[in-house]
Amino acid sequence: MVADSSEVLKTLAIKLHEIDAIKFGNFQTKSGLQTPIYFDLRVIIAHPDVMDLLANLLLNFVEEQQVEYEHICGVPYTALPIATLLSSKQQKPMLIRRKEAKSYGTKKLIEGKFGAGDSCLIIEDIITSGSSILETVSDLRAEGIVVNDAIVVIDREQGGAANITRNGVRVHSLFKISEFLGILRSANRIDDVCVREISEYIANNQASVKQKEEPTIDRTKLSYEARLKLSKSPIAKDLLQIIISKKTNLCLAADSNKTVDILNAADAAGPYICVLKTHIDIIDDFNDEFVRSLTALAAKHNFLIMEDRKFADIGNTVSLQYGSGIFHIADWAHLVTVHSLTGPSILQGLKNALNGSSEKRGVFLLAELSSAGSLITPSYTESTMKLVSSSPDADFVAGIVCQTKGVVQDPGLLQLTPGCKIDTTTDGLGQQYNTPAYVVKEKGADIAVVGRGILNAKDIRATAELYRDQLWTAYCERIN
Repeated sequence: MVADSSEVLKTLAIKLHEIDAIKFGNFQTKSGLQTPIYFDLRVIIAHPDVMDLLANLLLNFVEEQQVEYEHICGVPYTALPIATLLSSKQQKPMLIRRKEAKSYGTKKLIEGKFGAGDSCLIIEDIITSGSSILETVSDLRAEGIVVNDAIVVIDREQGGAANITRNGVRVHSLFKISEFLGILRSANRIDDVCVREISEYIANNQASVKQKEEPTIDRTKLSYEARLKLSKSPIAKDLLQIIISKKTNLCLAADSNKTVDILNAADAAGPYICVLKTHIDIIDDFNDEFVRSLTALAAKHNFLIMEDRKFADIGNTVSLQYGSGIFHIADWAHLVTVHSLTGPSILQGLKNALNGSSEKRGVFLLAELSSAGSLITPSYTESTMKLVSSSPDADFVAGIVCQTKGVVQDPGLLQLTPGCKIDTTTDGLGQQYNTPAYVVKEKGADIAVVGRGILNAKDIRATAELYRDQLWTAYCERIN
């Protein structure tokens, strides 16, 4: 038993038997299986003392499991009164999932006050295949709600817990059916023959359920505040905090070969950007003082530094390129750009270069390029996104460099899109430009990269402010 085998739990099991919440015979479960034992916890609504006992046990159980959550949702319909009592006792707001959306009014499927990124604990009475919990999880996640844990009263031990776990939800059961039967047998409420028959049935009748596909959440409709809660990357969270506090989604590409020009541009545009992007290997007069000055400006104006290195080698080589050489990129660049050509080892190699440093660092993987005639194919883009979702180092990935709205679906990842310019003429070398509004609303950019449109302006500060305003307005229109 997950919970302590206390007298209170024994009392609850016996009371459930006494009020006929456990029936023996021949019954059919929701999953279609025939069963010699049926749990009907709906009857507890007629027994307030049993309801209160169960609610108190669940309250203690939730605390013992150290589950963190902001809302409670009972699986409709039997678990609703249980969840309601738990919500009241814990003073946690409750959500209600409808089995079908209303055809009138708000037409909501999830009732309650919540925001994308909020966490929710699911309460269920019985699990067999786990399908009811998975349906609830799917509908909650479709609203951007985070679901990591489910509390169930009785686990029939027929595969439901494993099905739910495969869908990314931890299952905590107050009773397992074998333990429940043991309590009833010890209290002489059932005999050995009954226990044996039910145990054999459970062993020979395991339920199965197909793993549900994750619901598609339109990240472009979520606010940066909501996305902050959904991000798994520590450096992405820092970047989102900057974006929110400064109200800017502008990245300045400081692609100059003179340190003085880069520093002047960083100081002038600094108040209006969230990221300053460098190409450190094109600088003619690189030196350590430049790095100290640039990091000081980043601290002064509260922006992150991204080195657009586009790492693309094997793990050991990129580790040396990142942490060693004359540039020591890992020491000062909060973010770097990376190709996924060499697979998962490239992320591990970069992380190894940090040598356990406490500094927050991360990468943007390149899934698409803004240059005309790019050889990156759709299959390469798809493989890059699969790498992000499957890699054990996924928390090192802050975002994706791409040009297409549908590439980044995970709302915790940021889309960085180059090629933004108010004047959309090309540069004659294959670079294609799009207006701030188009980049944000049509291409789905969370952060737009502007280079020469700002660097070549007579007034860098005023031009950076203009880009900042246009990009932020486009973002606000996108989410509304």
